[in-house]
Amino acid sequence: MAHLIAIAASQAGPAHSFMTGEALRAAAERLGHHIALSVRSSLGAQGGWTDDELSRADAVIIAADMAVDRSGLPAARLHETTPGAVLADAADVVRAALARSGAGGGTVAAHGGPAPAVAAVPAVATADVARPLRIVAITSCPTGVAHTFMAAEALEQGAQALGHTIKVETQGSVGAQNALTADEIAQADLVVIAADTQVDRARFAGKRLYATGTKAAIHDAAAVFAQAAAQATVWGGAPAAGTAATPGVAPAGAAARSTERTGPYKHLMTGVSFMLPFVVAGGLLIALAFALGGIYVYDDAHQGTLGWTLFQIGAKAGFTLMLPALAGYIAFSIADRPGIAPGMIGGLLAGTVGAGFLGAIAAGFIAGYAVHWMNRAIRLPRTLDGLKPVLLLPLLGTLVVGVLMMMVIGKPMAGVMAALTEWLKGLQTGSAVLLGVILGAMMAFDMGGPVNKAAYVFSTTLIASGVANPMAATMAAGMVPPLGIALACWVFRSRFSAEEREASKAVAVLGLAFITEGAIPFVARDPLRVIPACMAGAAVAGGLSMMWNIGLQAPHGGVFVLAIPNAVNHVVLYALAIAAGTGVTALALGVLKRRVVVA
Repeated sequence: MAHLIAIAASQAGPAHSFMTGEALRAAAERLGHHIALSVRSSLGAQGGWTDDELSRADAVIIAADMAVDRSGLPAARLHETTPGAVLADAADVVRAALARSGAGGGTVAAHGGPAPAVAAVPAVATADVARPLRIVAITSCPTGVAHTFMAAEALEQGAQALGHTIKVETQGSVGAQNALTADEIAQADLVVIAADTQVDRARFAGKRLYATGTKAAIHDAAAVFAQAAAQATVWGGAPAAGTAATPGVAPAGAAARSTERTGPYKHLMTGVSFMLPFVVAGGLLIALAFALGGIYVYDDAHQGTLGWTLFQIGAKAGFTLMLPALAGYIAFSIADRPGIAPGMIGGLLAGTVGAGFLGAIAAGFIAGYAVHWMNRAIRLPRTLDGLKPVLLLPLLGTLVVGVLMMMVIGKPMAGVMAALTEWLKGLQTGSAVLLGVILGAMMAFDMGGPVNKAAYVFSTTLIASGVANPMAATMAAGMVPPLGIALACWVFRSRFSAEEREASKAVAVLGLAFITEGAIPFVARDPLRVIPACMAGAAVAGGLSMMWNIGLQAPHGGVFVLAIPNAVNHVVLYALAIAAGTGVTALALGVLKRRVVVA
């Protein structure tokens, strides 16, 4: 048995530092070694070792992509690597550290044989990132709030640590910020797109481009840059002047597209991100119309009044365009611009036949995959190839999705949608509470991940069908984890470090704005206690919201939409539901979390 000391530190944040450390601990114990671990992050240092453990250490592992204090560590037994290398194969890193220090000769590998003498894992995986690069990047998430800016910050910090120059454009809920100029793009060595939605790549033609998700950037920006330098392909054709293509990589437009697809989830999220502004504008204008003209503001008797006008704008324009936007941008994510027209027309037809958001989602996928397939199958002479995106593909795609919607799937989808709507509207108290509990628990399960987004998309798309209660339950539940953690930091001070208590102030603001991701740093440090506590509180908030028949017309905004008349039908009860969920999470954290030594 060997004795190891390890430091895990990631500039991507506490969550990634924690995961790196746990991977090293698990690998060392699996190989039969003793390890003393210190995790370093913006929340301070957790863990450590005694002087005796340091003197007996056969090897010291530093898994970091940020500056760490090496004072007192034996340089001869020091092995440096990156968090990305640890997460890829922690056992290999442990064996490499022992081999480097000369203590690995008798180490037994995971598969039973003697461990090979593995060379030290380099801090940077490719030669391309050994020199400073000029990088431009874009980040975008479905709602354009938390993950968009967290990914941008992680990329900026990662580039700075590696000596690269970077400019990041964020495509958030208020549009593009810090927009890239044509000159900056022309001078860039590399383009990185960290997005969970489809991003228009037309301006990057001829540049080496690498696409990934926001979570990859947040968790390990250094690994993203290493992979980008090794795997980036030239987008859309010949490289731009002054930009060399990667040796051995074909200038691939279509080939690059196929490798960057991440499946139906990303396509759906792209459609949702473009749909949300229509839902927000339409829903809040309808709420204002009711506030000004009463519950029957849409009657002819009110025609010409401001309330009636606002209702027409919100219901007849905003909500009418919601389904075409959803379907059109699902198709855009799959087939690029030629898919937009067939998708939008299919979405409009879905609304016409009563198929609702289920029909719009089906129309988007049918249009997108049909156009994508036809684009690959139809071969024209080079002189006529320009007709495909503006004539043939929109025409044929619209024909396919239109005929299918009107003659095949429209009526069955309308039947399913009507049944779902009637079931939701007719839920008795017990069933409504159960639905709220389920939606609430889903919102707190992975803090912005696929389960959270599934609950959010389900609730958001029901607003246009006149079912606003699930949206209220979902937003209340999404606010609870960060608010509950912030309250626990104040009430149960002994369970949290000074750094955590200080960070809780910002977390509280994020919770009020319905940014569930604010809880992630606390979840990463103690997931087995924090996640159940958050799910319990979120489930209570969601269940109470449904029990009290609370409806919400806006799919985002947190407490800041409560001041808008009729955006929420029972404001006081809604605030009580959120407060109750917050209290449950705080109490659960007080019971579950262990006391910490307060400096």
